Amino acid sequence: MSQNPIIFDRGLSRRRRDRAAARFDEFDFLMVEAADHLADRLLDLRREFNVVLDLGAHTGVLAKVWPAGLEKTWLAHADLSPAMAARAATHGPALACDEEALPVAEASLDAVLSCLSLHWVNDLPGALVQIRRALAPDGLFLASVLGGDTLVELREVLSAAELEVTGGISPRVSPFADIPDLGGLLQRAGFALPVVDSDALTVTYDNLFALMADLRGMGESNVVLERHKLPTRRGVLMRAAEIYHERFADADGRIPATFQILTMTGWAPDASQQKPLRPGSARNRLADAVGGVEASAGDKAGGD
Repeated sequence: MSQNPIIFDRGLSRRRRDRAAARFDEFDFLMVEAADHLADRLLDLRREFNVVLDLGAHTGVLAKVWPAGLEKTWLAHADLSPAMAARAATHGPALACDEEALPVAEASLDAVLSCLSLHWVNDLPGALVQIRRALAPDGLFLASVLGGDTLVELREVLSAAELEVTGGISPRVSPFADIPDLGGLLQRAGFALPVVDSDALTVTYDNLFALMADLRGMGESNVVLERHKLPTRRGVLMRAAEIYHERFADADGRIPATFQILTMTGWAPDASQQKPLRPGSARNRLADAVGGVEASAGDKAGGD
């Protein structure tokens, strides 16, 4: 049994994605941006992947931007939301499933891709282990998630407004992982050659309420288990909107919203993969390359 803490209300997340599914195309700009990025990465690898799972597929956005050089790929879709999976089915095989209980045979996939979905998983270490086991040797895991700098402005103004109006603070923006966390999780799950990198996308809005409408339309609003269950007081929201404008508005009066997108890359281990050199096995001295003097670890540079 997993000992990971339960942070997110997965049932609520599924219901909100179900509600967002019908009009998701009106709010999928962030998903399209991330999916384009994954597709470019995939094409840069210059290899074929015969059987691929799009995990957390939403409405099949990744299929819409699939690289032209990979038409032979059999791409299946899976999403926590049955309504999202039903829409993704217009692009190929699809099923509704929980990322924390992946119904996939061991070593059956050449690649697992995931676009802005795994940041809602409670047992991310367990999910990554299941993904790695589902990959054939030298299979690829490529995923984007929202990082810790996402919606920093919104987090700041909601906390300030709530403290000012009610005298307390509650979790109103979901916690997200950072680069060292994800790198460690990839290694812990048994992936070879793990890499995590970061990109930032800033979107501007007329006001806080337009931003919150987009978050609802994406199905990305707060599902933290410890959140206040009652609707946010109008006074808090109005004051948050004022603070947002005071602290962050540009010369045109528009407010920015930052989305940090972290991209994880890892490979199922295989004997053919590049291995790091053993310490001391290098054939050339670093000092020769840089024109310096080599000293042992116990010597001071320039010492007696």
